[in-house]
Amino acid sequence: MLSKRLIACLDVRDGKLAKSVKFVDTRDIGDPVTKARQYYEAGIDELVFYDITASSEGRGILLEVVSRVAAQVFIPFSVGGGLRTVDDCQRVLLAGAEKINVNSAAVQRPNLIAETAKAFGAQAVVLSMDVLRVEKSPKIPSGYEIVIHGGRTRTGLDAIAWARRGESLGAGEMVVNSIDADGTKTGYELTLTRLIAEAVGVPVIASGGGGQPEHLYAALTTGKADAVLVASMLHFGEFNVSQIKKYLAEQGIKVRRMNDEK
Repeated sequence: MLSKRLIACLDVRDGKLAKSVKFVDTRDIGDPVTKARQYYEAGIDELVFYDITASSEGRGILLEVVSRVAAQVFIPFSVGGGLRTVDDCQRVLLAGAEKINVNSAAVQRPNLIAETAKAFGAQAVVLSMDVLRVEKSPKIPSGYEIVIHGGRTRTGLDAIAWARRGESLGAGEMVVNSIDADGTKTGYELTLTRLIAEAVGVPVIASGGGGQPEHLYAALTTGKADAVLVASMLHFGEFNVSQIKKYLAEQGIKVRRMNDEK
């Protein structure tokens, strides 16, 4: 059995660590480089860095911040936000990232997934999706719609259909972020996560809603996720990496080595 991964999410706006609830009321909460180093030293398995306004502002990602974070950590580091071309993605990888996350630009031009997978390998391409719960309809039979531009633009795309297409184009991993649960700390959207995990054959990362270790356990079991993304519960010091991993291990979840283990 493969170990389940604990991934810290760094949402960055104007070079500062930021946090929102359901993609609104965003506020600055610190320095992403400092937090990245702190989580790395605490034993986090991976980091994800999102420049959350790059796509909506029509600009490139903040490469200087990416480079500073990459210099502080020696674990898998994934970066997304404003990546529209293979060249954009190459610059991020050269700045120190191990994986690239494509989201809005991939919805607008799906072949970006295939191009990046061909250039860098599927293992380096993560399809991130922001998903809104809606009324079921012939166009969106799952009741989950893909939304882009940081939650600002609805697409009419069914999330399950988009996940399958993303996999067929070459995405090697998927981040499934529920807008409805984002920042609420009331638990992940388990139905959404499970539906996508059952629809694709690549690893699925649950995102949005983690507030208690029990929520992570539910996402990894009921939600069938391969990994969980956490933000608020770490950023605000409510839990630390060791506490979360210890809880999961006690529940029978196989986790990667903790830094305090001999």
